[in-house]
Amino acid sequence: MNKPELLMPAGSLDVLKTAVNFGADAVYIGGDMYGLRAKARNFPKKDMEKGIAFAHERGRKVYVTVNITAHNDDVEGISAYLQELEEMKPDGLIISDPGVFNLAGRFAPGIERHISTQANNVNYLDFLFWRDLGATRVVTARELSLAEIRQIREKIGDSIEIESFIHGAMCISYSGRCLLSNYLAGRDANLGECTHPCRWRYYLTEETRPGEYMPVEENERGTFIFNSRDLCMVDHIPEIVEAGIDSLKVEGRMKTALYVATVTRAYRNAIDTFFEDPEEYRRNIPVYFDEITKCTNRRFTTGFYFGKPGSDSMVYENSTYVKDFVYYGTVAETGSDSNGNCVCVMEQKNKFCVGDTLEILAPGRIVNETTRVLDITDDEGNHMDSCPHASQTIHVTVDSKVRPGDLFRGKAV
Repeated sequence: MNKPELLMPAGSLDVLKTAVNFGADAVYIGGDMYGLRAKARNFPKKDMEKGIAFAHERGRKVYVTVNITAHNDDVEGISAYLQELEEMKPDGLIISDPGVFNLAGRFAPGIERHISTQANNVNYLDFLFWRDLGATRVVTARELSLAEIRQIREKIGDSIEIESFIHGAMCISYSGRCLLSNYLAGRDANLGECTHPCRWRYYLTEETRPGEYMPVEENERGTFIFNSRDLCMVDHIPEIVEAGIDSLKVEGRMKTALYVATVTRAYRNAIDTFFEDPEEYRRNIPVYFDEITKCTNRRFTTGFYFGKPGSDSMVYENSTYVKDFVYYGTVAETGSDSNGNCVCVMEQKNKFCVGDTLEILAPGRIVNETTRVLDITDDEGNHMDSCPHASQTIHVTVDSKVRPGDLFRGKAV
C-alpha cells in the first residue's frame, strides 16, 4: 500500500504556509479568477509566486484551480491566465471544463492537468477517457462509495491517479454542480459565486394564502432540508488506503489558518501512525476525532463512502457551525524580554487579555500545551490590558516557549 498524499486547501499565502508547516504534502489554491471560490481571499500573482516557491523549497506541491464552467467571454482571459501559470510552474491545474482542459494543454503544456470533481467522474471509463486525453489525475465525484472507487482502481491500474475528498463541507447537488444559487440569487455557483442556498431555512407557501409559511416538517422553526453534515473520514484511513486512493483532499479554501492547521495535523498524524503501527492508529482514533471537533463544523458524516446517506446525514434544526474554539493568531516571530520570557509578534484575530491562558497549536504530534499571557504591547511599545482591534500587530509576552508558525487558540465563550 502506497502512502497517499495529504492535500489541503488555502485561501491565502498565510494559510498555505500554515498547511505546509503542519504537514500537508500538497496545497491547492485559486487565483483571482477562474476558480470556484470567488469569495475566498485567493492569490494575486505575487502571492501565488511566493506560495509556490515556499512549498517547493520544502518539497511540497501546489495545485491551482481553474475549474469554472467557462462561457465564451471567459476564453480569452483564461488563455492569458494559463500562460502566466506556465511561467509560475505550479505542479498541477485542477480543471472541469473540456475546453479549458484543451487550452491548458496548449498554453500551459509544462503543468499536469487534474480533472475536478465538478466533471462528475463516477466510473472507470471517465478516468480512462481523461487519461487518454493527457490528464494525470482525476478527482472522484463525492457520490462514489469506497467499493466503487476500488472497482475503478482495479480497472485503471496505476495508469492515472485518483484523488478523493475525505473531509469538509458537502454539496446538496451532484458533485457540486448546483443551480440553486443562480436561480434564487442570480449568482452562478459554477462561476465561483455560490451564495450557499443549501444552508437556508425553507418553508412551504400556498398561492391563495400569501405570507402564511408552513414548515416542511412538523416543526415550528421550519427545517433546513438541504443542509448536509460535514464529511469526516479520519477514523477510516485503512479503508481509504485499501481503496487505492492516491490523494486525500480536504475541502475549505475559505477556512481560517486555525482550521487548516488543526485538520492538517490530525490527518497527518492519522496517516503516518497508520503506516507505522495500525494498532496504535486505532487506539488514537478518539484523539484525532476529538481534535477535529475543535474546528468549526456542522457535525460529521461519512457521506457516500459506505452507501447512500440517510436522514441522519443532515442537520435540520439550524445552519450554524459548531464552534468550540477561537483563533487568536499565528506567531510570526519570537524573541525574549529582559527576564527571559518569550515575546511573540503576531497579527491578532480575536480578543484576549493579559492573564488569559492560551492553547498552543504546534506542528507535530497532537500534544497541546498551554501558556499564560504576561503582557501585551502594540508596535509603539504601549502596554495593553487586552487586544480588541482585529488584525492589529501586537507583541505578546508568554510564560512558555513558542516558535514561529505556532498558533494560539482558546475555548469559545
